[in-house]
Amino acid sequence: MRFWKALAVVALIVGFAGLGVWRGWVALPPQWNPWAPLDVNLAPNLLTRFKLMALRNDPQLCDQALATSGLRTARQADSGANSTCPLTNVLRVQGGEVALSSSFLASCPLAVAFALFERHGLQPAAMAVYGQKVTRVDHLGSFACRNMYGRESGARSQHATASALDIAGFRLADGRTVSVLRDWPKDNADARFLRQARDGACDMFSVVLSPDYNAAHRNHFHLDVGPWWICR
Repeated sequence: MRFWKALAVVALIVGFAGLGVWRGWVALPPQWNPWAPLDVNLAPNLLTRFKLMALRNDPQLCDQALATSGLRTARQADSGANSTCPLTNVLRVQGGEVALSSSFLASCPLAVAFALFERHGLQPAAMAVYGQKVTRVDHLGSFACRNMYGRESGARSQHATASALDIAGFRLADGRTVSVLRDWPKDNADARFLRQARDGACDMFSVVLSPDYNAAHRNHFHLDVGPWWICR
């Protein structure tokens, strides 16, 4: 009985604290306020994935986050409801401080997660290993209306909603390139950088799959903002 009374008291305290934050009676730093818009300039934390998911069906909240991202994007019209793989609240990401091998379609959470990765995962890894920045990301695409692994049946891939991006390599400021396929198996600075970049992506994306996961990912990192959590 005492346990349940104590639990009820804790629930009341948490409830009142949450109400205070929501009403603005209790001030919290924006990165720790669940109701504050996501700011790409602030380091990711435990609330980042929650805030990313909130962008999925809220274009206004999406625009607020994108305004801090440094990305160049263009909104795309929603596809018809009868489409095999319907898309809503989708953007074409054209680049930012880092160039892209080509533009790509992205759900709003994917676009903002990519901006977070670029700023808080990718560039810190490059500076730590090479002392210089990444200037271009080479990717294999994002949107593909297909099932997982291209199977005839089964669950849809996150690529089918433009919620996944496959990254194949990077170009550094001095012109050198780093390839997942070529450099992951090595025991050198390039392999160390790739692993640090992979690990950094796990703070922003729900699923991060590298060559350590299986042979299907030997040549790229799969990054997505789906409902599952895995980093390997």
